[in-house]
Amino acid sequence: MGLMNKQQKPQLLSKIATGNGHGEDSPYFDGWKAYDENPFHPTNNPNGVIQMGLAENQLTSDLVEDWVMSNPEASICTPEGVYDFKAISNFQDYHGLPEFRNAVAKFMGKTRGNRVTFDPDRIVMSGGATGAHEVTAFCLADPGDAFLVPTPYYPGFDRDLRWRTGVQLLPVICESSNNFKLTKQALETALNKAKQDNIRVKGLLITNPSNPLGTVMDRTTLRTTLTFINENRIHLICDEIYAATVFGHPPFTSIAEIIEQDTDIECDRDLVHIVYSLSKDMGFPGFRVGIIYSYNDAVVNCARKMSSFGLVSTQTQYLLAAMLADEAFVERFLGESAKRLGQRYRVFTGGLSKVGIKCLQSSGGLFVWMDLRHLLKEKTFDSEMELWRMIIHEVKINVSPGSSFHCSEPGWFRVCYANMDDRAVQVSLQRIRAFVLQNVEVKVPEKRPCWQSNLRLSFKTRRFDDIMMSPHSPMPQSPLVKATT
Repeated sequence: MGLMNKQQKPQLLSKIATGNGHGEDSPYFDGWKAYDENPFHPTNNPNGVIQMGLAENQLTSDLVEDWVMSNPEASICTPEGVYDFKAISNFQDYHGLPEFRNAVAKFMGKTRGNRVTFDPDRIVMSGGATGAHEVTAFCLADPGDAFLVPTPYYPGFDRDLRWRTGVQLLPVICESSNNFKLTKQALETALNKAKQDNIRVKGLLITNPSNPLGTVMDRTTLRTTLTFINENRIHLICDEIYAATVFGHPPFTSIAEIIEQDTDIECDRDLVHIVYSLSKDMGFPGFRVGIIYSYNDAVVNCARKMSSFGLVSTQTQYLLAAMLADEAFVERFLGESAKRLGQRYRVFTGGLSKVGIKCLQSSGGLFVWMDLRHLLKEKTFDSEMELWRMIIHEVKINVSPGSSFHCSEPGWFRVCYANMDDRAVQVSLQRIRAFVLQNVEVKVPEKRPCWQSNLRLSFKTRRFDDIMMSPHSPMPQSPLVKATT
């Protein structure tokens, strides 16, 4: 008996707990680990890794801080608000505070230009968009069923929708030849392949604005998706968590606008569901405010029961209900957020263009889809990973390789630019330029360009070994990349 115990140890944990469903071995998460081990700080650790793999919006934190200081009664943890402490701390209804659901519904309409309204009774809370996606998957699909997802897509979906539900994600291949735009042909190809493989497809998941592309789906594409899901009787899940991060053209169009305004298109509303959160638009990822908005009554009822596993704290609901109900603040916040995101986008992409790096043209999100295909030794994903490892460990910037987003073409990288201050942006641009200009002599006008500052390098007829004298670019020469101007 003792010998048997030594040879056959019992399985103490579940298959889910011991499996690889979380996807933590992805380069997407590996980059975070590199940052955690050696984080950049302008004075304490100037040669550390700069975090550009995290899609956080910190550009408007000062506006929120000012509002909180001016409205202390909105918190039950202040002398001005403590009189509501007992009532709020004892509230347990998983429907949520009525004033919170009303405020969120109104805010969702505001972020969509007030072109559509949302019913507070269809607002279901969850612990961030992560929890909202998992609950939605539980409601719509059984283990082994699948959702179609256009590529490239957010790596966290592999965790959020698959890990504990047993649901599969099947890629809908989109390509750079048309700027990764979703087409009817791509949808039909993916669906037909699933049928050939005897996989039951229960829905289509789209992200609008796109993560990682930063692009906004036009009305024609949204109509195509509605027609597709209606013809095939599958669900449509629309992740709209970046709705208020749009800073350019085209403007954001919600799927809610299509089904309510385009009366010429056939649409079974029971098939349409929206996932939203305040993590990106407001910069509140730590508050864990996720929203499921479904036009299907059965889904609303089921999701509300399941929300018990990931409710938003009533303290958070209470604070945000007051903040989002302040129309003057919301108006100013959304306008200033779009302005600052647009400015940061132009500064960052403009800096990259100085050394010949192009990005996919975008108008939303907190990131750019950077094209480094010309820096690959070979047009392979192995070469992409080699380049990515150099960027992480030598250039010391955490960016995310396209392969972790299931991109079908090697050489694309997602770079986040809204989670840092202006100084860190300039240091990151300096490092990227130094990397690209390795062993390259670059001529610039004698007059100092206006885009240069004391934190940027002047590359005038300088070689890479000279550039490497910068304390912010601790990178040795490497034969991996031979860039040309």
